[in-house]
Formats: sequence, C-alpha cells, structure tokens
Amino acid sequence: MSDMLVIENFINGEFVPTKSHIDSFDPSTGSVWAKIPDSDETDINKAVDAAKKAFQKWSSTPVQERSRIMLKIADRLESQLQSFAEQESHDQGKPIWLAKAVDIPRAVHNIRTFATSILHDTNKSSVMDGVDAFNYTIKHPVGVAGLISPWNLPLYLLTFKLAPAIAAGNTVVAKPSEMTSVTAWMLAKIFNECGLPPGVVNLVFGVGPKAGEAIVKHPDIPLVSFTGGTATAKRLRASAAPFCKKLSLEVSCCQLLELLQSNV
Repeated sequence: MSDMLVIENFINGEFVPTKSHIDSFDPSTGSVWAKIPDSDETDINKAVDAAKKAFQKWSSTPVQERSRIMLKIADRLESQLQSFAEQESHDQGKPIWLAKAVDIPRAVHNIRTFATSILHDTNKSSVMDGVDAFNYTIKHPVGVAGLISPWNLPLYLLTFKLAPAIAAGNTVVAKPSEMTSVTAWMLAKIFNECGLPPGVVNLVFGVGPKAGEAIVKHPDIPLVSFTGGTATAKRLRASAAPFCKKLSLEVSCCQLLELLQSNV
C-alpha cells in the first residue's frame, strides 16, 4: 500500500487534495495501483474560476513567449521518456516499448508542432475584384476550453487537445479518463517546472457523469473537445446545446470485420 500513487487535482498551478477517491487498476495485474480524485461540480467550478482568471493575461501573452514555454515543456517531457512510458504501461496496459515508440514521442511532437506553428500563422486578407474593398480574418482565442480525453492513448490524445488550445491563447480545464490519469498528473509537474503560468492548464480527475458532465454544462466554458463513445457524445451534445457551445466530438471509430467460410 505504501507504493500506491495518490493523484491530486491540479488547479491554479497547485496540487489540491480531495476527500473522495476512486480506484485505478493496473491491467497487467488487476490490482489497484493508484487512487484518483472523485471530482464533482465543485472541483470543476474551482478549475474554471482559475482558468478564467488566467485567460486575460495568457491570451495577451506574445506568441513567442507562449511558444518558448511550450517548447520547454516538450523538451522536459522528452527527457523523461522512460519514466512516462513505464507509468503509461502500468496505467493503460500497453507494453512499455509501445509507449516509448508511439505514445510519449507523439505527445512531445504534439506540443512542439503547435508551439512552432503559432510562430508562422498569419491573419489572411484578400482584395475583392471590381470594388474598392478587401476581406480579412483576425483570430482570437475563445476562452476556457473544456477537454475530455480517452483511455486508449492517454497522454497522446490529451496533448493533441491541450497543445493547440494553449498555443492559441486559450486556457484549459481538462479531464483525462479515470482509468488512465497518471501521466496527465505527471505532466502537470512539468508545467510548473517549465514556468507555465498558474491557471492556464487545470486538470480535474474523475468520472464522466460527475466531472465530465460538469465541464460540458458549465456556462463559462464556450468550447468542448471530447473523444470517446458515440452514446456519451450524444448526451454531451444535448447538454451543450442550451449554451450554443463550440463542440469537437471524436467518437467511436471501431469497425467490425466478419470472416465467412467460402468455396471461392
């Protein structure tokens, strides 16, 4: 029991203890190896408040500075490849070699890709033929992004949502899968080590019906990105509809292959 991990929510740059926890199992042994916060609406509200307060300063931070911090995070994550791969294996069940070859390197790649793309992205304009006018676009961050990521590629898909959100100047309230929360918690430590301002990224752990639903229904979260099952996505869409939220729903993409005997 002394070796058991006890995960804490990460809110406003601090690790916040919770009274209630749920078990996280090591798939290779079937034994409980970590305790995950059983977060609810109160925890989500605290995280959203922190993200809202951080948004004003982070959204006006020059892209060069946002890029610098993100690249530092990517470098630090890459330097801890072995430990992240081992914990991803404990948490998710995939072989360590696979986490080292795919999951963690891709998480590093995700952060670096969006950290550098913002240095080269420009607003677009075009001149209209026959009239003395032109069209132009100006990009602005949306606000607090609610991110709900799945169990199959825990850090890989969390960073694929998180990196573009903060690169664009948004702040984040994220809920990883309750089955695979450990590497997200480890990444939060790197955020602090690399100088990411408090409140820019907040991680709240727990189950979908409590923590995830609270994210989707929160009136101060205008954007939600979800990866998971189709049935859950339908419920989230209905919950978000009264608020006219921007939704990104990446849902079940499993395909069945039926093999039949043939004389051909």
